[in-house]
Amino acid sequence: MGGQPVTELERINCHHNYTEQEKHFGKNVWLSRKGAINAEAGRPGLIPGSMGTASYVVVGKGNALSLNSSPHGAGRAFSRSAARKRFSGDELREAMKGIEYRDTDAFIDEIPGAYKAIDQVMADAADLVEIRHTLRQIVNVKGD
Repeated sequence: MGGQPVTELERINCHHNYTEQEKHFGKNVWLSRKGAINAEAGRPGLIPGSMGTASYVVVGKGNALSLNSSPHGAGRAFSRSAARKRFSGDELREAMKGIEYRDTDAFIDEIPGAYKAIDQVMADAADLVEIRHTLRQIVNVKGD
C-alpha cells in the first residue's frame, strides 16, 4: 500500500485512580485521586463520556482549589444493577444508533443513560480544564 506513514503527534497517558506525593499549599502531601485526573496547568488529559456520547481531550488549568484535579469522566447516574433493571435492550439499541457496537443485552449497564450528562460534567469542570478536542464515537469495542 502507498501513502504516507502515520506518525504519532501526541500521547496522553491519563490515570484516574492513584496516589502520589505532590506539593500543595506549601506542604508535601500524599494525594489520592479516585475518579479524578491530574489537571495541573498545561497537562493534557482525557475525559470520556459513556460508550455512546462524546469524550474530550483537555488541558489542565492548574486550579489550586481543586488540588489540580478534574473529573475523569461522566460518572454513573445509575449503579450497574440499577441500570440493568431500569433500561432495556431496545433502549440500548436506540441510544447507540449510528455507532458500531456488539449488539447484546450484556451491555445494558453501560447504556449512555446510566451515566451523568458529559456536557454538564464538562460545563462544571470549566474552571479546571480547557477543551482541546471533542471526540465522537464511530465504533465501540467492549468485552463481556
